Amino acid sequence: MFAIMAIGGLAFILALLILAPLALLLMVFWIWMLVDAIQNKGLSDGEKVGWVLAIVFLHFLGALLYFFIGHPKRRPPLAAT
Repeated sequence: MFAIMAIGGLAFILALLILAPLALLLMVFWIWMLVDAIQNKGLSDGEKVGWVLAIVFLHFLGALLYFFIGHPKRRPPLAAT
């Protein structure tokens, strides 16, 4: 009985060591995409609202969609004259 509990505890600790950093990375990515969508000057106001709502309500899926679809729409900075 103790061996089963020890194996279960070990599995829990390993899962925690793997899943906790992954969850942290996903949260950082989500916040990064949310801030980027708000500050993206290449999007119209309506597009910004749509992307922010998609990111907020679809969480990681919305952030991932924005990264591949909305994020590249950023305008390059103007050259200094």
